[in-house]
Amino acid sequence: MLDPKKLESWIVDALPCEHLLVEGDGAHFSALIVSNEFAGLNRIKRQQRVNAILKGHFDSGELHALSMQTLTPEEWRANG
Repeated sequence: MLDPKKLESWIVDALPCEHLLVEGDGAHFSALIVSNEFAGLNRIKRQQRVNAILKGHFDSGELHALSMQTLTPEEWRANG
C-alpha cells in the first residue's frame, strides 16, 4: 500500500508547492496542491501537469487513483 507521505514527496520533488495535503487509504487518494506553477493554466492543464509528474507511478500500478484540487496561492487564500 502506498503511503500518502510518499505521494507527497513525488509531487514536491517535481513541483514547487506553497501548500500540499495528500490523504488516502493506500489505493485511492485526494490532494490539495497549491503552486505558483498553476498561474495562467486552466483546471485541465493543471491536472495534466500533476498527472505528468506521476505518470510512471500510474503506469506501474503503484498509484491507482488520485482526485485533486489544484490552486494558485492567490486562489487558495481567497478560498480561505
